[in-house]
Amino acid sequence: MGYLKDHNLEGFEWDSGNSFKSWLKHGVPNEEVEQVFSNRPFFTYPDVIHSATEERTIIMGTTDARKAVLCSFTLRGRRVRPISSRWMGRRDRKKFNEATKRNTEI
Repeated sequence: MGYLKDHNLEGFEWDSGNSFKSWLKHGVPNEEVEQVFSNRPFFTYPDVIHSATEERTIIMGTTDARKAVLCSFTLRGRRVRPISSRWMGRRDRKKFNEATKRNTEI
């Protein structure tokens, strides 16, 4: 269940430079970022703007407490390397709800 299991991934690789960036900048703790990758529904799309040096993806999803999170990440082997995360804004939540075709809004 969730992105990790769907893609047969082993876990996370936190870069020392990024490990607290989302917390300091946006108030999103690493534990809640990791929850997004284990929960459903989720929506992913390529991060075309930031993929010049490596392929990056955006995931939109919710934490165990149903908080809406958007996270940019890349894959390193079978591990997810989060780059930046933030709480979803109104437009993000609308895009997420439309993409996942959910009747319940976040």
